[in-house]
Amino acid sequence: MTTQPRVSHMVPAMFGSDDGIVGGAERYALELARNMALRVPTRLISFGERARAGKIDELEYRVIGNPWYVRGQRCNPIALSMLSELRGADVVHCHQQHLLASSVAALCCRALGKKVFVTDEGGGGFDISAYVSTDRWFNGHLHLSEYARRCWSHEGQPWAHVIFGGVDTIKFSPDDSVRRGARVLYVGRILPHKGIADLIDAIEPEMHLDVIGQAYDSDYLVTLHRCAEGKDVVFRHDVDDSALVDAYRRALCVVLPSVYRTADGRETKVPELLGQTLLEGMATEAPVICTAVASMPEIVEDGVSGFVVPPNDPQSLRERILWLSDHPESARTIGLAARHRVLDKFTWPRVVDRCLQIYAGERA
Repeated sequence: MTTQPRVSHMVPAMFGSDDGIVGGAERYALELARNMALRVPTRLISFGERARAGKIDELEYRVIGNPWYVRGQRCNPIALSMLSELRGADVVHCHQQHLLASSVAALCCRALGKKVFVTDEGGGGFDISAYVSTDRWFNGHLHLSEYARRCWSHEGQPWAHVIFGGVDTIKFSPDDSVRRGARVLYVGRILPHKGIADLIDAIEPEMHLDVIGQAYDSDYLVTLHRCAEGKDVVFRHDVDDSALVDAYRRALCVVLPSVYRTADGRETKVPELLGQTLLEGMATEAPVICTAVASMPEIVEDGVSGFVVPPNDPQSLRERILWLSDHPESARTIGLAARHRVLDKFTWPRVVDRCLQIYAGERA
C-alpha cells in the first residue's frame, strides 16, 4: 500500500432525508469519510432508490441506485456494480459487518489483495455470518468503544482496535452570546431502551425538559406523552443541525439515560456503542449526565466532565439535575472540562489518525 492509500468507505445508506437515513451510523460513516478525504483520496459508496454522485468538500460519493434488498431488508442492500466501485481502492472500510454486501466486499478484497476493515455501528441484516463467522474475513475490526469490542468478544485480539468517534468541534461549539437556560435536554432516538421515561419521571413540576429525536415506536411515544402530563416537557421531532446546536448551547444539561432493561421488562444488550449526542453536547460546553451503561462511562468522567448515575434510577437523575441548577459556577467548570475532553480525545481528525495508522499496519 502506498503512503497515500486510496480509501473507499461503504455504508448501506447515505446520511440525510434525501433518499437516505437520518441515523447515527449513517452520520458516523459520512463524517469519518468526509474528514478522511482531507488527508487521503477517499470515496463513499452507498445505496439508494436512485443513482447519483457528487462531492462533499473533498469527499467523492456515489449512491448505487435500485439495489437488491436482501430478504426485503431496507438496511441490507447489495448490487454487483459495487465491486467495480471498490476496484480502485487500496483500502475498503465497510460500515456494518453483518450485511451481505460487507461479506461479499471482504471476500473480493481478499481475493484481489486489498485491505478490508469493518466498523459495526449496531445494525445488520441477514448475512452469511448467520452460518459461519466472518470475523477473520476482514483485516481488522475498528470498534467505536472498548464496550463494543467486548460485546463482539474481540478483547485481546490484535486485529481488533478501538477508534472511538468524533465531533465537528466547529459546528458543535460554545457561543458566549448564548446564555444557558434552565431546560434539560435529551437528544436521540425515541425508543424504550433510551430511558426517556426515567428522565421524564425525574423531572419535577418546576423543571423543564426538551426531548429531541425521531420516534421509532409510536406506542412508546404515546406512553411518554402520558408520563409527561402536567409537566413542562416538549417533544421536537424535526430539528436541523442549526437548531440542534442552539438547543445544546442553551441547555442546562444534556442527559442520556439509557438502560439495559426497561420498566416493562424489555431488554437490550447493546443500548449504546458510543453515545454521540453526549459528545455533541460536551463540545458545546454543556454539562452532561449519563447512566453507567455500555460505553458511556468511557466518554464521561464522573464528577469532572459530567455525571454518571445508576440506570433505572430517576431519583439519581433528579438529584444531579438539581445540583447543576443550584451550582451554576460548578456547572460551568464541568462544561469547560467536557469540551476539553472532546478536543483531547473525540475529534474526527483523531479518529482519522487512528484509522490511517491501522490501515498501514500500525497500532493506533
